[in-house]
Amino acid sequence: MNFLAHIYLSGDNDLMKIGNFMADGIHGKYFDNFHLDIQKGIILHRAIDTFTDSHPIFRQSTKRLHANYHHYSGIIVDIFYDHFLSKNWSNYSDEKLEDYSERFYQSLRDNYNDLTPKTQKMMPYMIDHNWLVSYQTIEGIERVLGRMDTRMKYDSNMRFSVAELKTYYPEFEQEFTSFFDFLITFTKQKTTLL
Repeated sequence: MNFLAHIYLSGDNDLMKIGNFMADGIHGKYFDNFHLDIQKGIILHRAIDTFTDSHPIFRQSTKRLHANYHHYSGIIVDIFYDHFLSKNWSNYSDEKLEDYSERFYQSLRDNYNDLTPKTQKMMPYMIDHNWLVSYQTIEGIERVLGRMDTRMKYDSNMRFSVAELKTYYPEFEQEFTSFFDFLITFTKQKTTLL
């Protein structure tokens, strides 16, 4: 799962959303210098990633990409799944995605001092380019994958995976829809234990 899904799965707690959002940049198990709700978000993020990476439906999606993108397949499917969440947002929330995204951006501004330096640096780009809403279009996904390509140590060619997204669009969308129901259930159970 990518940014939008991680934020959405955090529920209504802004600090949990922030922890879940920036967890990829926090390594190891020593993160107790953060607010307790941010810590919960980090823990939830890791549980979501573990559940996702081992789930047969997610693995079915990655298998379709593996020949061309190898170990980047999981990253690509994370982005694809955020596209389908964004595109079908009204199935998951009564709030418009534009309003939901703006509220999240505002919570980043309001809690700026609690963000990691990496997140503080990334935040203006995310807000200026409205990443969460841009996931709704294939062009937006292509831009995201292109940006990610430039940050990889090796040439990942992820930007070209939009071709597979277009070719297998119904299959990816069906897999997302089925998988996300399982993930929502898992996340609700996990959240009650935090």
